[in-house]
Amino acid sequence: MQETVSLNLEMLEEAVEARDGSGLLRVVESLHYADIARFQESLSDHDEVEFLVRIIGPVKYASVLAELPEELVESSLYCFNTTDKRLLFAELSDDDLTDVLRALSEVKRSEMLGILGRKDKELVRALLRYDEDTAGGWMTTQIGRVSGDMTVKKALESLRVNLESTDTLSRIFVVSDEGKLEGRIRLRDLAFNTWDTPISDITYSEEHPILATADQEEVAMTFKKYDATIVAVVDESNRLLGVVTHDDAMEIAEQESTEDMEMIAGLSGEQSESSYLYTTVFTHFKRRFWWLLGLAFLAVASGYVMLRFENVLSGIYLLSLFLPMVIAAGGNTGGQAATMVIRAMALGELTPSDSAKVAWKEFRLGALLGSLLAVTIFIVCAALLPVFRAPLPDGVSYLAFGFAVSLSLGLQVMFSTLIGALLPLLARSLKLDPAVIAAPAITTVVDAIGMVIYFVTAQAILGL
Repeated sequence: MQETVSLNLEMLEEAVEARDGSGLLRVVESLHYADIARFQESLSDHDEVEFLVRIIGPVKYASVLAELPEELVESSLYCFNTTDKRLLFAELSDDDLTDVLRALSEVKRSEMLGILGRKDKELVRALLRYDEDTAGGWMTTQIGRVSGDMTVKKALESLRVNLESTDTLSRIFVVSDEGKLEGRIRLRDLAFNTWDTPISDITYSEEHPILATADQEEVAMTFKKYDATIVAVVDESNRLLGVVTHDDAMEIAEQESTEDMEMIAGLSGEQSESSYLYTTVFTHFKRRFWWLLGLAFLAVASGYVMLRFENVLSGIYLLSLFLPMVIAAGGNTGGQAATMVIRAMALGELTPSDSAKVAWKEFRLGALLGSLLAVTIFIVCAALLPVFRAPLPDGVSYLAFGFAVSLSLGLQVMFSTLIGALLPLLARSLKLDPAVIAAPAITTVVDAIGMVIYFVTAQAILGL
């Protein structure tokens, strides 16, 4: 299947380069609109883009436009005149049309709203009031609605009238005269009941509607928790506003996971909807530079600790051999703890109120890990350092040296585990993304703390 798609994309590229309109249309018929969108994303020549868009035409191109990265939407619309834009907008579902307009500049958005009819304009403006990362920003209003006092026959007649404008009929929602959500029915419930059956008799309760102002992360969690294919979106008065569909939930989950991965890696700024190869070098630069700059300055703290304890290192230079090990162990264990806690929070398993439980759990785990590592390193130091006749000053035994190194390692692992687990919870309580403080930030913090633990322990035990 993938080989066929690749072959068709090659033929599409040849048709664009040759300006072969009829050949292009033949290939387009055999390609999914998502593949066409990705192909357009790969084009750097505006003339080629304009040829592709114009030949496909506004009606067929509507689905392609809905799949494009936001940064390509406005330039693509420039390829159509006002009449064609009106035809294109008529083919888009209300949520896709809202997304397209949201991707435009303020001036261009106002211009595009002027093209819409009064009813569509009011609907889109209502949807634009919601932030794009909320349930309201993802919902579609093109859904099946019936009243509880209808019969099956009347319900089918009502749905038939709006069939072309309905985005999904996998769930049909039962509403009151005031538009409040009362429950839901399935299409098969209408198909396999007699025409005179009251809708109220076959209505199921809707157990998991979500507020339009809810964050998109909550939307994704609702889909996962209830194994839903569609989720109703309501306002504070429980009036049905629309639904979020399963394909949108998958896109939300992708965005959230991408955001967490990028935060953990120390990337800032908004995500680019373009794929990696088609995101500009400057965009990558902006997202990476400020984090790297901040962490570089934060790492100066580690340098200051080294400077402050210079006399300890000069007293027993052998300490420098084990310093990287102690620091790396802290970064590794802190990163592991942070990753586990962030994952649990993303799945809805933890909240900031669970901080005490998390602290106690990770303290015990850190103590166990630290103790085992400390014992291991103590044995290594006691057994191998005398064999290699490692240099130590008079009055300092290999056992004392090994005890100092192993104790500092155990303390570093224990405290790093605790810090790595609690920092994400602290971030969430401060209304910050917990992934922000992960990986690079935690590593930098525990590096400085590890140095302090290492040098203070060595100083106290070895009498430096």
